[in-house]
Amino acid sequence: MPPLAITARTLTTACGAGLDSMREALAARRSGLRRNDFSAHPLETWIGRVDGLEDLQLPADLMGWDCRNNRLAWFALQQDGVAARVEALRERYGAARVAIIIGTSTSSIGASEEAYTRLDGDRFPADLHRPIIHTPHSLGSFLAAATGLRGPCVTVATACSSSAKVFAQAARLIQAGVVDAALVGGVDTLCGSVLFGFNALGLVSTAQCRPFDVARNGLSLGEAGGYAILEREGAGPRLLGYGESSDAHHMSSPHPEGLGARLCMQAAIARAGLAPADIDYLNLHGTATPKNDEIEAGAVARLFGECLRASSTKAYTGHTLGAAGIVESLIAIEAIESGLMPGTLNCDDPDPACGPQILRENTRGEVRYAMNNSFGFGGNNCSLVFGAEARA
Repeated sequence: MPPLAITARTLTTACGAGLDSMREALAARRSGLRRNDFSAHPLETWIGRVDGLEDLQLPADLMGWDCRNNRLAWFALQQDGVAARVEALRERYGAARVAIIIGTSTSSIGASEEAYTRLDGDRFPADLHRPIIHTPHSLGSFLAAATGLRGPCVTVATACSSSAKVFAQAARLIQAGVVDAALVGGVDTLCGSVLFGFNALGLVSTAQCRPFDVARNGLSLGEAGGYAILEREGAGPRLLGYGESSDAHHMSSPHPEGLGARLCMQAAIARAGLAPADIDYLNLHGTATPKNDEIEAGAVARLFGECLRASSTKAYTGHTLGAAGIVESLIAIEAIESGLMPGTLNCDDPDPACGPQILRENTRGEVRYAMNNSFGFGGNNCSLVFGAEARA
């Protein structure tokens, strides 16, 4: 595929607001996880929570979309100059020539939970009687209103691969000539359905998650928001390739031989015109659940040689579900720009089944090409390949 320029980007997680906060946390090996303090009766676990959302006020003309998820979407949009860059895109190309492709897993379901909790007879309370926030497209609709963009507006909900797949959708729209640029990203926030739903599946750890450690026993959930702008030309790192698969092996468990993972990794590398040996760093999906880590690492070991350096960064941010793709893609891009490949936190006793590629400590070196894996429920998988800015 023709490379696409990533001309702006930003990230807000439990490690802080803006890219500098993430950079500092990775360099210092500082986790943003805390003991769960979300809700009046919190589940015993650790979470990656973004501070200040409860008190954040949306602009008056956007209050119809007010909820925790859209507040985080707004807050994240204000970081790293991205909002100003979106305005410049609108002026340059025209509002109808810029797409919004945004990933989420739960969208505004936290507001729906609150509405049902506070039912007034058989009706939602007046302050939550706003149909748009009770739909899966709440996030996309909010961003269209917040940015003034009028191009295609798509909310992608493929579980934990949602905001990786947005890059692929945007690339196809740009290459087909439907739009000239795209605002892509993902936003997901904590809510009862997330915490107690994943706990009901037996996937939530009571301790901080331990990706690829022999003692790993589940994930730590988190919330995050991030964006990137894709254009045909411009300064910035490049999206070189994407690969998608849908093995549909099981609703919540990956294919036992990592079939979907291998197919999407191979497709992304091939679309980038590279070979597996060209990839210097891979940000793994690495959820810290027993089988997922083993199966992903096995697929990686079969495709790549021992020289690959790979890690999971979910012990920094928590598993941010529909936002994981954008979070970990931007971390992969940071590896290209800074040469820092972050080690996997809490991996004190690496599982021998997980292969020699897994980094435990921060490592520095040249990263020409970096990759991100994001794997979702139902086998909805996506891998992305990024490269450095083209030089004249």
